[in-house]
Amino acid sequence: MPIIDYHNHLNPVHLAENKQFSNLTELWIGEDPYKHRAMRINGIPENGITGNAGDREKFNNWVETYPYTVGNPLYHWSCLELKKVFGIEQPLHAGNAAEVWDITHAALTSPGFGAMDLLQRWNVAMVCTSDDLTDDTSYHQRASLLHPGTTILPSLRADAIVGIDKPGFKDWLKKLETLTGTTIAALEDYQLIIEQRLQLMAAAGCVLSDHAIDPDFIFEPVSQQQASGLFRQLITRNELSEADTVGLQSYLLGFLGRAYAALGWTMQLHIGAQRSTSTRLRNLAGPAGSYAGIGKACNINMLCKLLDAREKEEGLPTTILYTLNPADNAAFATLTGSYAADGVPGKIQFGPAWWYNDHYEGITRHLVDLSAYGLLSRFIGMTTDSRSILSLSRHEYFRRILCNLLGKWVEEKKLPEEETLLKRLIEDICCHNARRILTIKK
Repeated sequence: MPIIDYHNHLNPVHLAENKQFSNLTELWIGEDPYKHRAMRINGIPENGITGNAGDREKFNNWVETYPYTVGNPLYHWSCLELKKVFGIEQPLHAGNAAEVWDITHAALTSPGFGAMDLLQRWNVAMVCTSDDLTDDTSYHQRASLLHPGTTILPSLRADAIVGIDKPGFKDWLKKLETLTGTTIAALEDYQLIIEQRLQLMAAAGCVLSDHAIDPDFIFEPVSQQQASGLFRQLITRNELSEADTVGLQSYLLGFLGRAYAALGWTMQLHIGAQRSTSTRLRNLAGPAGSYAGIGKACNINMLCKLLDAREKEEGLPTTILYTLNPADNAAFATLTGSYAADGVPGKIQFGPAWWYNDHYEGITRHLVDLSAYGLLSRFIGMTTDSRSILSLSRHEYFRRILCNLLGKWVEEKKLPEEETLLKRLIEDICCHNARRILTIKK
């Protein structure tokens, strides 16, 4: 089945240019926080992971670490990636490291191994990148023209819009003003510009938004009049109390939810990351490093309050809920039946096993919980949530686990050995349901 990767962090500029990667480190290690995290656990100095060490040294550090990843999904993913893309059958180890480096270097410097070419090797039909409101979406169209049958679409990473408490918000706001040639002096100006930029993204094919939500978030929206006053205070005095910040952020999240529903978009909520861990690693590796952990269980009351507020105003978009804490699995799975819309299958989705859950046991647990509390047949399948092109291997990994589980259920007489039923179930989960929820035609 073709791959529909509806949430990743691939660089659209690299795709538009069909970028040729200079070596395996640049392609495989440089932008893969999963590998960075494993190397840190293995005691590799940070300079040899994300620092100034040379590409060959960083590759050798990964070679040193790789045998220790047995039991971690990185072991299986890496085997799949080397085999699928480069035809290398043996697991990576010190004895074949030089040969692997040479084989992959020869391939990467030859025609047919550019960024878009690599997507073809995974049979990718569509990927949605993560893009800020200020990003240039023309690269997506340019990339889509390179290989007929592979569509590259933008999706909105909306954290900056509601990030009024972040140190860089004022700078981002100035960037938005410069881009649009307007002055944002009031909440009404801000909302108008957001709506205009959303329309532009929709014209470029965007059908998804995404928000990172703290597990203990509070949703207590203020009125529009109050929000206007708070936004003016934020602009003029650059200070809001904690309660006022919650009120304005909640208002903006509600405003965006209505806008997404009006556009027919799907809203993604990624909930549960503990991002405040090592200050040292943040300073060394930047804000997107792999040092975050699993946060506490989600505040389900507040999540329901957010969804219910949108539904009461008929502004609830199709929503995908991701949890980083597996303790939320059952609660999130039950929410798929708590909100609905006539004629819309899977209005609320319990998104795939995410981040620290996308291993054999985590994926299996997710599928079992979703089956028990919801409708597995309406599930939209896997996504990579990755910056590495080779991580498309996770779709094959997921499909193997899915088929293994279903095969086990057939052997245990929990499912009938009926090919038509099973074929439809698997193809819907792996491809067709994602197409439908993203309103993309077959």
